Amino acid sequence: MLVLLPPSEGKASSGRGAPLKPESLSLPGLTAAREAVLTELVELCAGDEDKAREVLGLSEGLRGEVAKNAELRTAGARPAGEIYTGVLYDALGLASLDASAKRRAARSLLVFSGLWGAVRVTDRIPSYRCSMGVKLPGLGALGAHWRTPMASVLPEVAGDGLVLDLRSAAYAAAWKPKGEVAGRTASVRVLHAPTRKVVSHFNKATKGRIVRSLLTAGAAPTGPTELVQALRDLGYVVEAEAPAKAGQAWSLDVLVAEVH
Repeated sequence: MLVLLPPSEGKASSGRGAPLKPESLSLPGLTAAREAVLTELVELCAGDEDKAREVLGLSEGLRGEVAKNAELRTAGARPAGEIYTGVLYDALGLASLDASAKRRAARSLLVFSGLWGAVRVTDRIPSYRCSMGVKLPGLGALGAHWRTPMASVLPEVAGDGLVLDLRSAAYAAAWKPKGEVAGRTASVRVLHAPTRKVVSHFNKATKGRIVRSLLTAGAAPTGPTELVQALRDLGYVVEAEAPAKAGQAWSLDVLVAEVH
């Protein structure tokens, strides 16, 4: 099982660990594309601060993020699972998983990123600010920048098992499973059952809980139908829609009665 996650907008501090070693990151096929984004982002943020804030879509109160980006090559690095914070990652609670669940998380979780493309939760990265929606002056829109290298690398990473896609739309644009991989991909929405509306906060929290439940239970669904049954066995209310034609992903709605 491969689980595709969005990053968090806010991130923990880099800490005092050893600095980034780009060549040590997982998915080495993305190395050149990562280096291109990293180089331009550092140069941008080491220059005109106001221009950098405008490009990155940062408010006046987030000026410190520009300075942080300028020092990415020398800042301390920590496992990505410690850097990403926020509602989804709080609910996932990687640090409190038992040893077996942590090993499963290391194998199956892949976090998408405007800067890194995608990383494992064990990859050591510095704290940064660069969303997939950013359009860098030189490279252009990051979503488009990542499509070609992702199309080359991700099908092999997906292997022959289930792909559970929990990404937001901006990050989903960087890689869309196609062909046979799409047929064993399930994208998930979380709906408030009484209104059948998506509410951002509990949507993220429930997705974090879903991943934690699967990891803790040691569930290993091999495809979308097996995933539906595994989630129902874990107490979730799930509605599934099979793809209308080959080459499309399954759509799963998880219904939640209370917003929390």
